[in-house]
Amino acid sequence: MQGQNALIVIDVQNDFCSGGALAVPDGDGVIGRINGLMEDFGTVILTQDWHPATHRSFASQHPGAAAYDLTEMPYGPQVLWPDHCVQGTPGAAFHPDLRTDPAHLILRKGFRAGIDSYSAFFENDRTTPTGLEGYLRSRGITGVTLVGLAFDFCVAYSALDAARLGFDVRVLEGACRAIDLDGSAAAQRAAMQNAGVLLEA
Repeated sequence: MQGQNALIVIDVQNDFCSGGALAVPDGDGVIGRINGLMEDFGTVILTQDWHPATHRSFASQHPGAAAYDLTEMPYGPQVLWPDHCVQGTPGAAFHPDLRTDPAHLILRKGFRAGIDSYSAFFENDRTTPTGLEGYLRSRGITGVTLVGLAFDFCVAYSALDAARLGFDVRVLEGACRAIDLDGSAAAQRAAMQNAGVLLEA
């Protein structure tokens, strides 16, 4: 696995773990395994959701809207979320049990107020890049292994984009947890399989 394959750890932050503003069920349960995986990879990348307080994906920014409502943005449908991972707040920090020292790169996403960013590779318009593709290619990396939170949103979007860009993609489901909003976990599992993503336990 070393050298040509990178481990990408998606959004293991306080707000997505127990007691957080957008807690993923058993989100904390991924941390031990993720920490153990880091030694197996020549490149380790952490992503960090990093929203301004006025982010347009927050239900609080839409009068009369409730969390988990669906709205239309200029770039397409958008789930409205509880305020979460606001820049500089404790909720946006990595979970204290997550090892961060092995990370070669920490990639912040979702910092543009007008557009959400699930994927580690692109904003939700699917065209504005984060720069991760160039980073990986410049290091000769051809495959990525994805873990973290949440399986059916940021992990899945990242996996699908990585496959679209031509990387060999593996998702370790046992090191992910899902929100499962209206069947989203099953839908994204099927989408990843159809895109050639390798799903392992």
